[in-house]
Amino acid sequence: MEITFGSRLKHAWNAFFNKDPTYNMGMGYTYRPDRPRFTRGNEKTIVTAVYNRIAIDAAAINIQHIKLDENGRFLSAVNSELNNCLTLEANTDQTGRAFIQDAVMSMLDEGCVALIPIDTKINPMSSSSYKILTMRTGKILEWYPENIKVRVYNERTGLQEDIIVPKKIAAVIENPLYAVMNEPNSTLQRLIRKLSLLDIVDETTSSGKLNLIIQLPYVIKSKARKQQAEQRRKDIEEQLAGSKYGIAYADGTEKIIQLNRSLENNLLTQIEYLTNLLYSQLGLTQAVMDGTAGETEMLNYYNRTIDPIMSALVEEMKRKFLTKTARSQNQSIAYFREPFKLVPVNQMAEIADKFTRNEIISSNEIRQVIGMKPSEDPKADELRNSNISQAKEEESSGSATGTDPSVG
Repeated sequence: MEITFGSRLKHAWNAFFNKDPTYNMGMGYTYRPDRPRFTRGNEKTIVTAVYNRIAIDAAAINIQHIKLDENGRFLSAVNSELNNCLTLEANTDQTGRAFIQDAVMSMLDEGCVALIPIDTKINPMSSSSYKILTMRTGKILEWYPENIKVRVYNERTGLQEDIIVPKKIAAVIENPLYAVMNEPNSTLQRLIRKLSLLDIVDETTSSGKLNLIIQLPYVIKSKARKQQAEQRRKDIEEQLAGSKYGIAYADGTEKIIQLNRSLENNLLTQIEYLTNLLYSQLGLTQAVMDGTAGETEMLNYYNRTIDPIMSALVEEMKRKFLTKTARSQNQSIAYFREPFKLVPVNQMAEIADKFTRNEIISSNEIRQVIGMKPSEDPKADELRNSNISQAKEEESSGSATGTDPSVG
C-alpha cells in the first residue's frame, strides 16, 4: 500500500527536530566509562601493546553455543540468547567480539576476571535454568568461599558499582599465563619495574639542567668565601635566565666544567634480556607483534598463547552458563578459528582443489572463504569429486542408451 503524504508527516522522524528537553539522560562523560582501564602503570609501558595484540587475536576467534552429535562432534549452532551474547550483542555498549576482547584484556591485566550475567529471564538465585540476555566483565575486588565482590559497569546509572555475586552464576576465569605475567616477581612484572626505572633515568637526564661546575680562583673554606661563591653562582644563573640566547660571561681565572653527559648503566641491556625472555615464555616473537611472522611462527603463537586462553574461557562458560540438563542434551560452548587466514593467495587454489577433490569442503564453502557469493548450482553444495562424478554420470547415461561410453 502506498504511503500517503499525511502518513509520512505523522510518522516521520528527524534526529535534529525531535528533541525532548525534559528527558533525563543520566550520568554523562567525556570518555567511554565502561572501557577497560589498565592498572599498576601497565598503560605506560610496552606491556599495553602485548595485551592488546593477544586480546585482538583472541577476540577474532568465534565462540558459539553449539549442538554436538552422539560422538561429540560439531552438529550446528544453537539459536539461543547466550549465542546471541557471544556472537552479536553482549550488552548495550559491546558487540560479542568487543566483549571477548574486553574480557581477555582485563584477565591479562588483573590476572583474573569475572563474566557476570546482568539481565536474565529467570532469577538465577531461584532456578538454574535461566537464560542470559546480557553480560559484562567485572573486576574482582574480594574473594569469599561461595561469592565474589566485583566492580561492574551499570548501564542504567552510568556508574561502576560494587556487587556481591555467587560464584555459581559468574564465570571466573584465571589467566593461564598467570605465573609469567601476574605473579609479583614474574618476568613481566620485573620488566615493568625496569621500564619504570628507565623512565626515571630519562626524565633526570632530560630535565633541561645544565649541570655545570664552576671552579673559582680561590679556596672556599671560610664562611665568607662560601657566601661569595654562592653569590657568584646566582649571578651566572641570572645571566643565563635573563639572556635572550642563554649567554653568560665568566672571569678569565674561572673554569666552567659541564657534566651534561649521559650516564652509562645496564638498564637497557636488562630490559632487552627481559623482553626476549617474556616473548619466549609467552610464545611471542617480534615478528608476531609487527605482523611479519610466517605460518610456523603464527601456529606456535596460537598453540602456546591463544589456545590456552580460549580454552580457559569456553570451559568456564560451559561449566557456569550451561546446566547439567543442557550438557546431557549434547549442548556445549566451543571456539572455532578460521583455518585459511594465514594461507597466501597463491596457495589457495591448490588447497581448494585438494579439499574439494577429497570431499572435505564443498565448492560453495570455498567460495565463501575467498569472498565470493555462493553458486546457485545444486552441485556446489555437495561433497563430491567432480572428476569421478562425471565418469559415473557418463557410464550411467551410456548404459541407459545402450551404448558403450568408451567407444569413440
